[in-house]
Amino acid sequence: MQLNTHTWGEGDHTALLVHGIMADHRAWRTVGPALADKGYRVIAVDLRGHGLSERGDSYAPEDFADDLVETLPAGAELAVGHSLGALVLSLAVDRLRPARAVYSDPAWHLELPGGFGPELFAEFKSASREQIAMLNPRWAAEDVDVEVATLALWDEASALALAGFKDRDMLPAKPVVPSLVQLADPSMLINEERAELLRGRGFEVRTVKGAGHTVQRDDFDGFMSSLDGWI
Repeated sequence: MQLNTHTWGEGDHTALLVHGIMADHRAWRTVGPALADKGYRVIAVDLRGHGLSERGDSYAPEDFADDLVETLPAGAELAVGHSLGALVLSLAVDRLRPARAVYSDPAWHLELPGGFGPELFAEFKSASREQIAMLNPRWAAEDVDVEVATLALWDEASALALAGFKDRDMLPAKPVVPSLVQLADPSMLINEERAELLRGRGFEVRTVKGAGHTVQRDDFDGFMSSLDGWI
């Protein structure tokens, strides 16, 4: 599937951005321009079932990954994925072959503490602006507005489909390219045991102190600072 994309900048280097579940390219509304200011041509996708991309008849992680390969250029200088987008990027990275990859609070385990899985997100489809703001007190008002808009476009069947994968360990065996794992504080998806396992497998792991799961919206400055040496 060819995905809808949004581009910032016209730099000599290319950066790819892949959002998480329920979102679309607008989740990167601050990161895209910031990377463009650093000389990147930044391309952000809308995953299938999200934003202006088509809905899918299947939402397996491998389907999302195949879409990235179909849509995005190989050999970019940088690729960043958040949550589901990080999982999807990790499944496509051997074909996209960016020079560097950043996995922001990656969904390599789809079950949250307490046994909650992706099906929980389907119930969030009808969340009000007030509920979103209450759950994300550090978000800017514009990010709350964007979340309301993206939820309206999102196909919640994508979350229900992923529920079938919540018992699957998708932690990468090794980094295909030099890779940074950026974690929330605390991360609901990558606990300290998993973080140490990733370090042992050759990933660099950094935590953005005090940031929630959507790191770039919760603490933009902390998000960008944690990328020192990678952008």
